[in-house]
Amino acid sequence: MEILLVDGYNIIGAWPELLELRNKDLAAARDLLIEKMAEYQAFTGMKVIIVFDAYEVQGIEKKEQNYKVEVIFTKENETADERIEKLSIQLSNRKTQIHVATSDYTEQWQIFGQGALRISARELYIEMKMIEKGIEKNVDHINKKAPVAKIPLSNEMAEIFEKWRRGE
Repeated sequence: MEILLVDGYNIIGAWPELLELRNKDLAAARDLLIEKMAEYQAFTGMKVIIVFDAYEVQGIEKKEQNYKVEVIFTKENETADERIEKLSIQLSNRKTQIHVATSDYTEQWQIFGQGALRISARELYIEMKMIEKGIEKNVDHINKKAPVAKIPLSNEMAEIFEKWRRGE
């Protein structure tokens, strides 16, 4: 099993469209990241957990499921980095490979020490763009397929049925 731990605000601050949206509406930027990570999870089969720092959302620790993606808001005075380190230790075992998406240099070294692999925000962004193109291509391919008749008809029979349909 593979798990991707995402430092939510780090990724929002690094992806151009999320950064622009964050400057107008932080909640919308979070929601868009969650949607994109749901697509990533569905396409790759990797379980995705997004961690957001509590300083942006005051209150007690909170976990929720959005689009089958686990979203964690840390408790007050706990950073996303601290929670990601704890999760990488808790979830790591012989059958599970942990990947951490962050561009925080210190965090990258911490997770390396625990056996997790890192994905920079830029690398994840590039991979996400490729996934979006792949999804778009699959949808276009499906949409271009003409519906197939359940019963093969000769052109003559099809013409007769078409006249009946029109009431001729």
